[in-house]
Amino acid sequence: MQTRATILSLVLLSALCACTATKTSESSSTTVTVASTAGTAGGQVIGVSIQNREAQFYQDMESGMKAEAAKYGYTVSVVDASRDNSKQQSQVEDFISKKVAAIVLTPYDSQAIGSAIVEANKAGIPVFTADIANASKDGKVVSHIASDNVQGGGQAGKLMCAAVKSGSVAIIDEPEVTSVQDRVKGFRAAIAAGCPAVKIVADIDGGGERAKASSVMDDMLQSHKDLRGVFGINDDSALGAAKAIEAAGLKGKVSVIGYDATPEAQTAIKGGSMYGDAIQHPDQIGSKTIDAIHDFFAGKTPPAKIAVDVGTFTKANAK
Repeated sequence: MQTRATILSLVLLSALCACTATKTSESSSTTVTVASTAGTAGGQVIGVSIQNREAQFYQDMESGMKAEAAKYGYTVSVVDASRDNSKQQSQVEDFISKKVAAIVLTPYDSQAIGSAIVEANKAGIPVFTADIANASKDGKVVSHIASDNVQGGGQAGKLMCAAVKSGSVAIIDEPEVTSVQDRVKGFRAAIAAGCPAVKIVADIDGGGERAKASSVMDDMLQSHKDLRGVFGINDDSALGAAKAIEAAGLKGKVSVIGYDATPEAQTAIKGGSMYGDAIQHPDQIGSKTIDAIHDFFAGKTPPAKIAVDVGTFTKANAK
């Protein structure tokens, strides 16, 4: 009897050890203990909180995630933060309570999201960011997958140089968003290098929203009568600007450059309301995010940053 009891104890101890294998990663502010998922097959649930699911860009990114996840047998559970940081924080808490295998975030507030990431870290759930990075010093993100937005901003700048050889141009911005900061950085550098006779005379926050961007554009047209071009940091900003320009009877006289090349923006480019767009590939961002998660589950270390190149779209590309 004693021998059988001893054997049973050893078996139970071995099983317990197998269930508690961990790997640890560190950041400057937190230590993350993540339950090992090496060798795990499909069937995992990945929680995704998107800052604005109504945007075509994020719909395409979601489609890319789901298509790639299907290859591995993962389930992708997507929720909409509706551009509300507190709501997004609650969504992360809900994912934690449901014990999802991984969390993907496109943060609405890149600074404030850090505290939610810390909570996921404490729960041992790996966090990935797509399109927009965590700008907080708090929290550990395994990998950030996004367009190369500096390069993409450079593409937008080159389009502006092609449209406007000299004169005044403006930027309709959304400065609190990390990806937008990179776009504007790339745009400014391309203007300085490619068309120094073009001067950026205004950089105004349009909130990334069409109605606000249209109002901002109205004000710009009043304060800068000689304006020759405007760069909208996303297509809602560009389309809002184009609407105001057309209402002022200046269509074709003020060149509009956007960013994303959504179907609506492509139609506007074809019709001459916009000159061109930097074109992202959100479906690729989505699929590469799932690939990074799959690598992590397999015990590999994905790159801290995975960049997707940005192209250009003009009337010549329109069908």
